Amino acid sequence: MKLLERYVTSSLLTAVSLAWLVLTFVIAVGLVIRVTGLIIEGLPIALVGKYLTIGIPEMLNMTIPMAVLVSSLLVFGRLSADSEIAAMRACGINLWRIMLWPICFGLLLSSLSLYINNEVTPPNHETRRRMTASVGFGFALDMLEPGRFINDFRNFKIRFDSKSGHWLNNVLIYDYSNTNVVREIRAEKARAEFIDDDLQIDLFRVRIDPISPDKPGVALADRMTHVIPEALKLRNYKRRIKDMRFLQLLDTYREARQAVKDARHQWLGLAHEKKLTSHRSQVLFEINKRFMLSCAPLCFVLIGMTLGIRSHRKESTIGIAMALIVAVCFYFIEIVAESLAAKPLFMPHLIVWLPVAGCLALALYLIPQNQ
Repeated sequence: MKLLERYVTSSLLTAVSLAWLVLTFVIAVGLVIRVTGLIIEGLPIALVGKYLTIGIPEMLNMTIPMAVLVSSLLVFGRLSADSEIAAMRACGINLWRIMLWPICFGLLLSSLSLYINNEVTPPNHETRRRMTASVGFGFALDMLEPGRFINDFRNFKIRFDSKSGHWLNNVLIYDYSNTNVVREIRAEKARAEFIDDDLQIDLFRVRIDPISPDKPGVALADRMTHVIPEALKLRNYKRRIKDMRFLQLLDTYREARQAVKDARHQWLGLAHEKKLTSHRSQVLFEINKRFMLSCAPLCFVLIGMTLGIRSHRKESTIGIAMALIVAVCFYFIEIVAESLAAKPLFMPHLIVWLPVAGCLALALYLIPQNQ
């Protein structure tokens, strides 16, 4: 590596390191505040530590691409604003020469991201969900935010707006224990406590609909005790698509594709075939999404360098604003594609590649313009 390449690459590496530290600190502050509250409320420190540890790879997948994007924009924007790029052109130095090592760095980070997405994050994702499914309502109550349903109990679903100690506010319980009717129980407040493996909830100012499976109608009560049996017993966890490593995901896709073919040959019905096709589409989308997200560091290096040179700005505010716009567009399209994952008609496995195609097309257009 010659002096010029070493100068540009070292500047980029330094900027990436600093940007990554800043982004990690910003995310960590929020996590520390939440974790402190969980520990105060009684969640074991070992459990909290394990949750944090298995979440690190997912955090890297977000902070590394963003750090690369911001750093590329700032470093090459400063080089352009200080007329160093113009001086290189005047000396007959091709722009590709100074971009080569940053591109190699982006490829290295993309390879790391590919490994994390396919081999590290999936088992961690499964571990976290299994922990949530096995620690019981008391811990699930601490880990889940108010306003979200807790589905960890057999035949019961619970939601609450806020929590203070053992007291829950604005409680909603769905009772599915009877197959013929779903009971809805609402209460202004409730106190939850465990008796052996059962969860006992003392409800205050209660509304029950229906009163019982054989008595339709609404009933009101000042106080009512509701028991969820065996709430702390270990619950089964069904592996999801996101929990599978790459080879497992590939085998699942082959099985799903074969199942669709068999359904068509055996005339198992349109509804059954549609369900199998939807599952196949979700698996195929997950495979493509992992590879697409792994391309983010490389795409962001290319876009950051070309837009940085084009902007002729050394101010950090301009660079950060441009980085945010690029990142929002990149991940917004990925979110839209994921919302269509179960709808094969829209080809979500191809839509998810639009951010990568757009970044490469823009970079290939701007690089000759910057020569």
